[in-house]
Amino acid sequence: MASLEILFWFSLTLLFYCYVGYGLILFIRNKIKRIFYPFKTDDRFELLPVTLVVAAYNEESVLLQKIKNCFEIDYPGHLLKIIFITDGSTDGSAAMIGRYDSITLLHSTERNGKSAALKRAMQLVQTPIVVFSDANSMLNRGCLRAMVRHYANERVGGVAGEKKILQDGRSSAVGQAEGLYWQYESFIKKQEADFNTVVGAAGELFSIRTKLFRPFADGLILDDFIFSVEVCLKGYKIEYEPGAFAIEAPSISLADEEKRKIRIAAGAYQSVSYLKHRMNIFKYPLLTIQYFSRRILRWIAGPLLLVLILITNIGLLNQHYIFQYFLFGQAIFYLFALAGRIFIAAGRRMGILNIPFYFMFMNVCLVKGFFNYISGRQTVLWEKSMREAIE
Repeated sequence: MASLEILFWFSLTLLFYCYVGYGLILFIRNKIKRIFYPFKTDDRFELLPVTLVVAAYNEESVLLQKIKNCFEIDYPGHLLKIIFITDGSTDGSAAMIGRYDSITLLHSTERNGKSAALKRAMQLVQTPIVVFSDANSMLNRGCLRAMVRHYANERVGGVAGEKKILQDGRSSAVGQAEGLYWQYESFIKKQEADFNTVVGAAGELFSIRTKLFRPFADGLILDDFIFSVEVCLKGYKIEYEPGAFAIEAPSISLADEEKRKIRIAAGAYQSVSYLKHRMNIFKYPLLTIQYFSRRILRWIAGPLLLVLILITNIGLLNQHYIFQYFLFGQAIFYLFALAGRIFIAAGRRMGILNIPFYFMFMNVCLVKGFFNYISGRQTVLWEKSMREAIE
C-alpha cells in the first residue's frame, strides 16, 4: 500500500501544481522581485509601422462591425496597413470588404485553413510589426499603441494581447463559465511574462516582429500557439499587454463551446508532437519549465491524474480516515460539476458551480481531442462555432 499512497500524493500534488501551484509560485516570485527591483515604465517610444492581419472565414455577419472597429483604432493612418483574408468564404465576405480601398483583400476560392491563409498574407507584409486578429473579436482603441511600445525593448519579439469574453449581464451560463476561465488564463499570462515570457498567445490578438515569422506546414491547428513559441525559441520574449485586448462574444451553446474546445485540444496534442524535438531544457531552461508546467502537465497529464487520484483514493480508504475525507471531497466536486451541467441544460447561470463544471468540461474535451488527433479525424479546417452577438 505504500506505493499506492505515494502514487496518490504524487498525482494530487502534480494536479494542484499545474492548475494552482504554478501560477501561485510565479505570483509570489514576481511580488518578491518587485520589492527589490521596482517596475519602471518609460513612455518614450517610437510608433512603428504596423500591419493588421484579420482572418475571416464566412464572417459576413460581423464583418461590417469588425471593419468599423479596425478604422476606430487609435493609430496614425500612414503607419497602419490592414489586410483581410477571406479564403474559402462563400457568404459574400470578399465583396463586402472589396468596397473599402483602404483594406487589402486576399481572397481565394480554395480553403486550406487559417495557417495557410496567414502564410499567404505574410508575403505582403512589409512593416516591422505584424498584428494578428480574428474577425469576430473587437479590439480596444488603444491596442496598437499599447503593444508597439514593448518593441522599444530589442529582446521583445512578440506581444500577446488579452482575450476577454463579453459579460453584459445577459450572457448565457456558458459565457459566464468561459469568461471566468479566460480571467484565470490572463492572470497566468501576466505572471509568466513577469517571470520570463508568455508561453503561447491567443489568436484573437497578438503581434510579432515580422522578421521572426517563418512559414509553417499548412496543417497546423494551433498556428497562433506555434507562431508565438517559435519566437521564444529564437531567443526572444513574448510580452503580455492587458492594455491591448480583444472582446469576443461567448459561445451560444455548450455544444458549440465543446466543438471549439475539442478542436483546440486536438491542436494541443499536435503542437506537443511538433515541438517534441525543439524544447531543450539545457538550451531553454526557463522556457522548458514553463512549457512543461503550463502545457504538458495540463494537456497530457491532467485527465490521467484525475483518474489516478480517484482510483488510488478508493484503494486507500481503509488505510487512514483522511482518505475518506478526500474521497468525500472528490464526490462533492464531481456532484457540483454535474449540477453545473444540469444548470446549463436548463439555461440557468451556475455561480460558484462554474469552477468544477468548467474544469471537468475542459478535461473531457482534452480526452475527446486526443482521440480525434490520434485517429486523424480532426481537420485543420475549423468549423465555425456559433457565438452571441456583440452590440
